[in-house]
Amino acid sequence: MGDDAFHSGCPARTVLDHVTSRWGVLILTGLGAGPLRFYELRTKIEGISEKMLSQTLRTLVRDGLIERTVEPSSPPKVSYSLTSLGEGLAQPLLQLFDWIRDHALTVSAAQDRYDARSSR
Repeated sequence: MGDDAFHSGCPARTVLDHVTSRWGVLILTGLGAGPLRFYELRTKIEGISEKMLSQTLRTLVRDGLIERTVEPSSPPKVSYSLTSLGEGLAQPLLQLFDWIRDHALTVSAAQDRYDARSSR
């Protein structure tokens, strides 16, 4: 029972929360094409605050999914990239991301139909 993600005490629940959060998915898929610096990620992921980007990056680094590299310079250059563990996760996330993109208008139309029926 301890390894069942449906059980509240399962460690997979924590990983699931980190990976499938709105910002977690966008950061992991955003790094799929290669390393990015903080400001590049912030620009790529519209709407994310610096605070949320920092917190989510710190969490994903702690989880071993992202690597933080500091290049000694003045000022230091910090970049983020997927670890091999993160790369293995990014592929299925990209497939999910593609499915959502491809079906977003269909889902939106279903929502509109539902809302029209519900408002009667």
